[in-house]
This record gives sequence, structure tokens and C-alpha cells, in this order.
Amino acid sequence: MDLLYIAPIAGIIALLFAGYCMSSVLSESQGNQRMQELSQAIFEGAMAFLNRQYRTLIPFTLIIFAVLFFINGYKLAVSFLAGAICSAIAGYLGMISTTKANARTTEAARHSLNKALSVSFRAGAVMGMSVAGLALLGVSTLYIIFRDPVVINSFAFGASAIAFFARVGGGIYTKAADVGADLVGKVEAGIPEDDPRNPAVIADNVGDNVGDTAGMGADLFESYGATAIAAMLIGNAIFGINGVLFPLLIGAAGIAASILSTFLVRTGENGDPQKALNRGLWSTNLLTGLMAFFLAQNIFGAQGFPIFIAIVAGLGVNVLVGMITEYYTSHAKKPTRGIADASVTGAATNVISGIANGLRSTGYSMLVFVTAIWIAFNQAGIYGIAMAAMGMLCTAGMVVAVDSFGPVADNAGGIAEMAELGEDVRKTTDKLDSVGNTTAAIAKGFAIGSAALTALALFTAFGEEVAKNPKLAGLLVNGHLTINLTEPTVMIGIFLGATLPFIVCAFTMEAVGKAAFEMIEEVRRQFREIPGIMDGSGRPDYAACVDISTRAAIREMILPGIFAVGSPLVVGFLMGAKSLAGFLAGATAAGILMALFMSNSGGSWDNAKKYIESGNFGGKGTPAHAAAVIGDTVGDPFKDTAGPAMNPLIKVAGTISLIIAPILFF
Repeated sequence: MDLLYIAPIAGIIALLFAGYCMSSVLSESQGNQRMQELSQAIFEGAMAFLNRQYRTLIPFTLIIFAVLFFINGYKLAVSFLAGAICSAIAGYLGMISTTKANARTTEAARHSLNKALSVSFRAGAVMGMSVAGLALLGVSTLYIIFRDPVVINSFAFGASAIAFFARVGGGIYTKAADVGADLVGKVEAGIPEDDPRNPAVIADNVGDNVGDTAGMGADLFESYGATAIAAMLIGNAIFGINGVLFPLLIGAAGIAASILSTFLVRTGENGDPQKALNRGLWSTNLLTGLMAFFLAQNIFGAQGFPIFIAIVAGLGVNVLVGMITEYYTSHAKKPTRGIADASVTGAATNVISGIANGLRSTGYSMLVFVTAIWIAFNQAGIYGIAMAAMGMLCTAGMVVAVDSFGPVADNAGGIAEMAELGEDVRKTTDKLDSVGNTTAAIAKGFAIGSAALTALALFTAFGEEVAKNPKLAGLLVNGHLTINLTEPTVMIGIFLGATLPFIVCAFTMEAVGKAAFEMIEEVRRQFREIPGIMDGSGRPDYAACVDISTRAAIREMILPGIFAVGSPLVVGFLMGAKSLAGFLAGATAAGILMALFMSNSGGSWDNAKKYIESGNFGGKGTPAHAAAVIGDTVGDPFKDTAGPAMNPLIKVAGTISLIIAPILFF
């Protein structure tokens, strides 16, 4: 059998395994009538948002399809559309799985911790295997059809465009609901986070899914596709067909390792779910590394070992960035406990401490990134950099599964609270939820690391495509694009690129603020005008809050999207290839640093609040708790909206630049 067909077969196997996991989850009991009603309300809210978001994106997608078709013919246009459709399908599959699993996880928690972990993790595995399977299947099938990695680059652009809007829209939705539920429910009304008397509680639970499941899945889907294509482009230029084939085989190895490792995620009744999930992550990396060694030796012979080392460098980023993220965000570690301590003296010191922690956290992560890049380049040149990124991304099936487990556990705890189940059930779901907060932070670190390596691979591929453009021959030195930092046009590009992440962060933060204001006013209105909410005799209007988050998210995601897509086009065609190269460098450096800073600040604020809520510094209802809630509210759009938007932003810029490189005229 032709080795090229292994990749699409592996993609199909991943999708079949996702179907098996979905069937397994749906076979579990949903619990009592109240639990089923709550789960259905969350499911309907999530699907309504997703349907509305994708309907909004259809005209945008069709316009780009038409432009690509008119300029470059049907191949680029078809590849773009395939990327957009596959990304949307992955989002739907993951959303259905996690929203159908929440009540089932709650019911499982009434029996044992291991059963609850199993149900929630299998639901997450649906998203993980869908992301990896559809990405590998899409890229490899398009290559089999067109036999040209340049043509299929627009697959990554289609995925990037959908991912940016999914990240921004989902982030605005979830944080508008979360801020409204926290500030009015917790602080003003003094009721628990998931209390059914809170009108924003359903919107908040919906938001967990649209942000951490659909948003993260779309983010890593496009990273996977863009990385594979960049590696194929570079590999084709250096090694020919073997260089194209190898990234696809590594993707297949990652899927095999992820599927095998899912069976290791289990725990005892008094066990630690975090250790069970870590076991799945570690075994995935180990098995992938072993398979990569044999594949590299078989494909490249004596040249295989340096390429294998480059892949190991990427796998090392997986592990080290996760450890660094956990250190700076876990409530068991010194930095987050320091933020909790700062809360005793008020909200101002809490916010100052959280910002400082996020800024400090960028240092070690960047050292990991640059070390991996240095090792990969010194071992295998520019192809080594691309393969380091591919080594990291090929484990996305497991990473997304672990990340998507979090929203299921969070929803399960909310349903346990709203359905007024026993304290023993809530204790089990809280244990899973606390692990979910850590895995979400680790997954964000993984997404940022993957974005950094993917962006570098795309930048390298951009240079290779510029070198093929006969109009740009004057920019080449020894056949390669060379950038002189003393040239004003290059520096202008760097400054403009570095500015873009700040502008997009401003748009997204402001969007959350506007949406949260609407949500807060609505929750206050309901407490004021609907009699009996607080004593339980009146029913809040949950649908009104869901609609506010949905409308705000759809409305506010448009402007950042225009900037993300339009900026590289304007710079490239008005200022030329060298300015565009500078633009990509500036956007990548600033975007990665902003993503690390905002994600880790937000995660540490969140867990500092939870540390206080667990009984430290006086616990709930104290001034320290009120200060921590405010810090967490500031951190919400940091870690779940603006920060995550940086990942698809820099990859959108890279994929668009790669598409227009052959037609730039100076």
C-alpha cells in the first residue's frame, strides 16, 4: 500500500473512534427529569449560538471563496472551503458531545469518581479525535487529489478564518455571561455561582462549551492543518516526496498514540483525576516519540535521527509549557497563592499582583520556545523547525480531549447545584472541576506554544514561496528571502505587526465589557422585577440572558475579524514582501507574549478566587473573597477572550501571507 494513504486512513480511524466515544457517552443515564431539563437548556443554548455564528460566517466564507476562485482558480477555492467546513464540523461534533455529556457526568458522579471521569473524558475525546481526524483527513485527501502542497495551503486559511471567529465569538459569549453571573449573583445577591436563582446561570454554562470546546477545538484544528501544510511545503523543497509524506505519517502516529492512551485515563474512588489525565498526556507523547523514531529512520535513513530530535524538541515543548503554566496558575503553587494573599488588602492589590504574575510567566515559556527552535534548526534546518511544530501538534487529539473534559465537569457541577443533588455528588463534581481548571490552563499553554511554532513554520514557508515568485528575485540572497532590519520599510512592517495584537485585544476586551454591561443590567432587572426569584417561587428568564450573550458575541466579533484578515493584505500589497515579512515577525512576537501574559494572568486570578473559596483567608463572603471575584472578573476576558484570540490571529496572518506570496509584485 502507498504510504501516502496511511494518513487519510488514520483520519478516518480517529473519526470512527470519536463515534465510538460518542455512542458510549450517549448510552449513559441522564439522571432525573430536572437534570435532563437543565442539560437540554444548555444544549439548546449552545447549538443556537453555534448555528447563528456559522450562519453569520457563510457570506464571509463565500466572498473569500469567490475571490480565490477568480484569482487562482478552483483548487485554492475548494481547499479553502474544505478547511472552513471541516473546522465547522469539528465544532459541531464537539459541542454536541460535551453538552450531551454534562447531565450524564452528574449522574455518574452519584455512583463513583472514576465513572464520572470516564464519561466526561470520553465526551472530550469526541472533540479531540474529531479535530485531529478531520485535520489530517482534510490535508492528506486534498494532497492526494491535487498533489501540490502550495494549493492546499488555503485549507489552513479556511480553518484559520473560522477559528478566529470561533475564538473571539465564543470568548465574548462566555465571558459576558460569566461576568454577569459573578458580579450580580455572587457579589450583589450573595448566592452561589451555579444557583438556579441566578438568571445568567444557563448562559454561563453554555459559555463554558462555546469557549473551551468549540473555540479551543477550532484553534488547534487550524494549528494542526497549518503546521502540516507548512511542513509539507518546506519538505517538498528540500526532500521531495519524502519531505511531504513524513509530516502526514507523524500525524497518523499521533492519532494512534492518542487513541491508545485514552484507555489509560482512569482512577480509583480516592484517586487523583489529574494524575489520570497526566498519564494519558505523558503516554501520548512517549508513544508518539517512539513511532517518530522508527518512521524517521525508515523514511530518511541516516538523516532521520536529526529530524527525530527536532520532533522530540516539539514534544518537549508540550511537557515543559504545561509544567510552567501549571506552576503560574495552580492554586497549589506559590504565585497564585500570592495573589490570594494580596486580595486581603483589596481589589487593587489583587489586580496588580495578577498582572505581575502574568508578565513574569512569559519568561520561562519563551525560553522553552526559543530553545526548541534552536535545537530543531541546528539538527535539521528549517525543516526541523516545521517538524518540531508537527511533533507538538500531532498530539492534539489527546490535548483537546483533556481540555474539553473541563467544560463537561464544570457543567456537571452546575447541574448538581441547580438540581439540588446531595453534597456527596457536588464533592465529586467539584473535584473534577478543579482538575478541569488546571487542564484548561495547560491546554491554553499548549495552544500558545503550538501557535508560536506554527507561526515560525508558516513564516519559513512564506520565505520559500517568495523565493519562487519571479517578480521578487531582487529580494533574494543565495536563493532565499533576506530581510535587512535597517531598511525603513521592514521596520515599519515590524511596528505595524506588533501593534495588531494590541488593537485586537482592545477590541475583544471592550466587546466583553459592552456585553457584560448588558448582561449585568438584565440580571439586575430580573431580580428587581420578577417576584419570588430569591425565595425560589419565581423562575428567572434564562433565555433572555442566553440571547444577550449570543447577540453580543455575533455583533462584536466582526470588527476584530476584519482587522485580522485585512491587515496582512494591506501591508503586503501596499508596502511589499519585505514589509510583510517584518509584519509577520512583529505580529508573532507580540501576539505570543500577549497570549502568555493574558492567559496566565487570567488563570491565576481564577484559581486565587477558588483558593479563597475553599476556606483560606476567611473563605466566601469576606472582603478578600470580594476582591478576588473582581480580579477573576478582570481575568475572565484576559484568559478566555483576548488572550486566546492571539493564537488564530498570528496564524491567519501567516496563512494569508503564504497565499498571496506568489502574487506580490514588489
